[in-house]
Amino acid sequence: MLAALVLVSACSSTPERPAPAAAAPMEQAKTGGTAGAQAGATAPPVAPPTRAVADFNRALGLMRSGNTTEAELEFQQISVAYPQFAGPEINLGILYRKAGQLDLSEQALHAAVEHDGASPVAWNELGVTLRMRGQFKAAADAYNKAIAADANFAPAYRNLGVLLDLYLGDAPGALAALEHYKQLTGEEKPVSGWIAELRQRAGKAAGPGAAPTEKAQPAEQTPQAQPGQASQPPPGQAAAPATAPGRAGD
Repeated sequence: MLAALVLVSACSSTPERPAPAAAAPMEQAKTGGTAGAQAGATAPPVAPPTRAVADFNRALGLMRSGNTTEAELEFQQISVAYPQFAGPEINLGILYRKAGQLDLSEQALHAAVEHDGASPVAWNELGVTLRMRGQFKAAADAYNKAIAADANFAPAYRNLGVLLDLYLGDAPGALAALEHYKQLTGEEKPVSGWIAELRQRAGKAAGPGAAPTEKAQPAEQTPQAQPGQASQPPPGQAAAPATAPGRAGD
């Protein structure tokens, strides 16, 4: 279906410290809606209409250049013309979130996961918005659905770990999520310090090279493009995980 790009805003684990935005390719929509993630549906891809791709690229250019009002109108029109695709709704959700319109962001991202329930990007973005709205359990559910859609989607593990520790008080769950994130990415800082601190609280050995006296704060993550993919992603290109900035001062 529609191969698309999204401009991703990575929000900090502490809401007052937003991380820089990054361009990212979004995977194509799949058939089956929300049930697709649960049932593991793998419908064959459908080539996107040429006009849809051209319109989407134009909207993306407006988004990147800061013409958010025009970009919003373009994505709305694409969403109406091609309601089966999740990409426009994901971009609208991000635009609304950056503008502080969290209710509209949630609506758009709920529509995105309805159109493509097997998209880890859509679920991850919904989780970020829900966390910012104070809906912490719903955010955790969204991150878990991103993981169910793609067990190797590292940003969702990191976001889930931050959420479980800082907002839901589930240190063992946070430890498991962040350890899985580290296993997938090999990241050392800032996540290793956080893991060491969580291990101390859980009464586990910190492990070699850990820094138990410093609690690093990994930021929430959204996917970031690989070099050379941002302008012309191939149809169906999946979003690539990225390492988000750490706590302030790192």
